[in-house]
Amino acid sequence: MLPKIMDFVSTKTVQAIRDGFSATIGLTIIGSIFLLIANFPYSPFVEFLTKTGWRSYLLQANNATYSILALASVFTIGYYYAKNEKIEALNAGILSLVAFVVLINHFHILPNNEKIDGVIPVLYLGSRGMIASIIIGVIVGKVYSWFIKNKIVIKMPDGVPSGVANSFVGLIPGTVIVTGSVILYALFNIIFKTTFVDFIYKVLSIPLQGMTSTFGGAIIMAFAMSFLWWFGVHGASIVSGIMAGILMSNMLENQEILDAGKILTTANGYIVTYNFRTMLQIITGSGITIGIVVYMLFFAKSRQFKELGKLSIGAAIFNINEPIIFGTPVVMNPILFIPFIGVPIVATVVAYISMKTGLVPLMGNVNPPWTTPPIISGFLVGGWRLALLQAVIMLISILGYFPFIKKQDQINYEQEQTISEAKE
Repeated sequence: MLPKIMDFVSTKTVQAIRDGFSATIGLTIIGSIFLLIANFPYSPFVEFLTKTGWRSYLLQANNATYSILALASVFTIGYYYAKNEKIEALNAGILSLVAFVVLINHFHILPNNEKIDGVIPVLYLGSRGMIASIIIGVIVGKVYSWFIKNKIVIKMPDGVPSGVANSFVGLIPGTVIVTGSVILYALFNIIFKTTFVDFIYKVLSIPLQGMTSTFGGAIIMAFAMSFLWWFGVHGASIVSGIMAGILMSNMLENQEILDAGKILTTANGYIVTYNFRTMLQIITGSGITIGIVVYMLFFAKSRQFKELGKLSIGAAIFNINEPIIFGTPVVMNPILFIPFIGVPIVATVVAYISMKTGLVPLMGNVNPPWTTPPIISGFLVGGWRLALLQAVIMLISILGYFPFIKKQDQINYEQEQTISEAKE
């Protein structure tokens, strides 16, 4: 099964989606910083910002990052698809952006049915356009790459500057792509009375978002990340590459509910979001391995584990656990397979039920850097209740790993004793 999974994640399409969304992470972090300040969990401070007008100023930065995430993603996905094909990629990114804008209405209908021309609904540049941005970015990247690789281009003389030459190279594929986008826009407008982007949102995005945010969807995601990592494959990166668009959409729609002044609940929002994955399913690293580190620091008998614990605690605080995964090792270790898979699943069950029952609030799009230490990140995003949930998850890790890592420690200790006796 693993070779088939690896074949799938190694395809140019998945790589382009993964690389494209990775390129937008900086935007989400910047937007989160301003959103966090504007909604800081201290009421007097927020009231001060509101009275002085600074809260609306701060939210401008959030609107200029999260609210155009689909627009940014369609460019980066198209760009990276062409780049992975080893061709000049800038034109592919630009044409992906153009195609996306062509496929959106340039007007807005008010509640009184008044039509305002010359505007693009921001919703489709953000949450509602995420899945369409993936489809458009990949298709445009493929089409553009095909034209370039088959040399169906306008070739300029050697003396022409490269910047000018590259512009002419993209003329033929660009004309085909834009023409195709216009025809597609017209067909959806005539046949379905909607746009391609809105059609994808209603027919594909909403069902996918709903499936992802189910209890089963959350469990599958937790299992997949740890299962792949146990074989030495970066499971978190692969799952993020495939699921980021849907998880981002969930997170952005949650924030839209909050921005509208409504109460965010499981009835109108999503439990499983991008920050649900980073802040609850993989805190202290994939497999939630803080339990291994704690054992090594306070209970280890073998010299190897004592030293590894000291070396790993700093990284674990910032959600980096490669030293543990490869140093213990966890990879291909049958003793640690059960807790490495089981702890994240149990943590996901606890987190999901906590949010489903209202004990812990659902999350908007405050998305701190993934290296933000647990408890601190929880407090910043969801107050003391989310911070407490993170603490409970880390306790689950400590208890869940203890008997298994203790057995591995005993094996290591006996091996060290045997080597020591042999030297004597």
